[in-house]
Amino acid sequence: MKHDLAEAILKEFDIQIVPANVVPGPKQTRAVATISRIIRRYGEEHARFVVMTIAETGNNDCHIDETSMWTVSDIILAFWKNYPDLMANHPSKFLEFFDGVPVGMLQFWLIGLDGITSKRAALTGLIWERACRVFGERQGDLLDDRRMRA
Repeated sequence: MKHDLAEAILKEFDIQIVPANVVPGPKQTRAVATISRIIRRYGEEHARFVVMTIAETGNNDCHIDETSMWTVSDIILAFWKNYPDLMANHPSKFLEFFDGVPVGMLQFWLIGLDGITSKRAALTGLIWERACRVFGERQGDLLDDRRMRA
């Protein structure tokens, strides 16, 4: 199956497509069909923003796979739902936030959940928790158990 639009978006952000038998390195992916599915579900602009977010923030271009692409898509949708003004008028604040999210390291921590739960949902939750700490209501901090830990 051809994924011309997905391939064009990946190329636009200098992400190289590698064959299924190759372990992707930085700025490489095998998950072209994933971008095609995101395009079909949410449109070209959303898919482009997903790829841009991965390609142009921090070290997040080191592990571009199905899980990370869908997770970034989910986080973008969550930001649009919960922080529409920020996304419409200040998308650079979203990108600054995402620049500080070590997606690859978070994915590494999730290896222990293999076969137990969806890594996409778990990764989305880990990132969303960080987003709530940065952009959400601060009142919850009073009861935060991490406040007392090193």
